[in-house]
Amino acid sequence: MIPTGAARWLTWAAAISLPVFACAEVPADAPGLMRDVVFTEYSDRSRNAELVQRLLTPLVGAAATRRAATLHRVVRQQPIDLAREKFVLYVPPRAPPQGYSLLVFVPPWSNAALPPAWAAVLDRHGMIFVGAANSGNDANVLDRRIPLALLAAQNVRGRFPIDPSQVYIGGFSGGSRVALRAALAYPDVFHGVLLNAGSDPIGDDQAALPTLELFQQFQDSTRIVYLTGKDDRSNIERDEDSRHSLRGWCVFGLSVETMPWAGHQAAAPPELDRALNDLAEPVRADPSKLADCREGVARQMHAQLERARDLIRRGQSADARALLKKIDAHYGGLAAPQSVELDARADLTP
Repeated sequence: MIPTGAARWLTWAAAISLPVFACAEVPADAPGLMRDVVFTEYSDRSRNAELVQRLLTPLVGAAATRRAATLHRVVRQQPIDLAREKFVLYVPPRAPPQGYSLLVFVPPWSNAALPPAWAAVLDRHGMIFVGAANSGNDANVLDRRIPLALLAAQNVRGRFPIDPSQVYIGGFSGGSRVALRAALAYPDVFHGVLLNAGSDPIGDDQAALPTLELFQQFQDSTRIVYLTGKDDRSNIERDEDSRHSLRGWCVFGLSVETMPWAGHQAAAPPELDRALNDLAEPVRADPSKLADCREGVARQMHAQLERARDLIRRGQSADARALLKKIDAHYGGLAAPQSVELDARADLTP
């Protein structure tokens, strides 16, 4: 079911008037709005093995890999057949001297469209917009929504001069939650995330933490911008929970923009303009605060791992596995490879 705000958005989108091109009728680097664009270039980051490693917790990913091997399933390298996919692409008329910035958009609905009145704002920021069709809330996150976003970024970067430090991902409502998950798993691709009326806490099986190296990159350089209608009460509360979670995980590059007199709806141009200004702001966390916070998280995690290790030594394998499952869901890749090694030892314990 499409949210009320999304339905209103689609009505507006159908009414706007912009020059629209079929991809085959214009040069590859032409400006303007292009629909039904077909991309051809794949990325190693969108391979199934990479998606499993980055988006699933280590124990869940290991179990999925074992199950596929047990069933003798041949897993395709890429979950997406680009020849069958369509994208919407908007390119401003002039590229900034340092190259365009890029916003990969994840919608909650299935069609690919440019939000109404966003074009003028994108022009001012020199920002390309790209979104995939059939990437709404009814699509699978691992099999479609995130790989489509990664492939959109890959192909736009291959086609246009893009400033790599200004590649962002965003979305509306359920698409916004997917955008946060993608930014968390791929901070080496996306350096900011626009959360328009949708967000989640991190550090659970729905938003698993990546490896230590990737997570520190996320902490150091990813700007997270919250943009929600003032009257969208449920999502205002979820935003607060999300920010509380992120700060607890030592993520401090947070910005908040509120849309006055607005409910659950996509951003209007003035608020979008402010949010894009926020996205371009570099993250400047206090080094000592960040170091202290990271040390506290590491200390708590290692205490939990040591407790699991002690349970294994005492032969309490069932209790150890239950604890390791909780550690895996909460700390994700931060606890690996110790969590995986301890889980294997618990399986061997009588």
